[in-house]
Amino acid sequence: QWYLKKYGVDLGKKKGKAAGGKAEEQAEPEKKSRHVIFKQKYRESKQKLEPGIEEQFQSGRILACISSRPGQSGRADGYILEGDELTFYKRK
Repeated sequence: QWYLKKYGVDLGKKKGKAAGGKAEEQAEPEKKSRHVIFKQKYRESKQKLEPGIEEQFQSGRILACISSRPGQSGRADGYILEGDELTFYKRK
């Protein structure tokens, strides 16, 4: 949701859609001001998403590492795996 608002790109959807998906897309597009549209186009041109991470979002599963300390209760901090760390865990 945040990424969609910031960059105007939906990570969870695949690029090649069937005929059934087009009706859903045309149903009431969100109105945006001219300024917001230009900001999103600029951000989209500058953003680079690693192919491995994009593939994870499209499949609906994201590999992450929990980095909270032992003894913490009710909280789980972590980060999304990328780069060499992602390739290492994908091989396993």
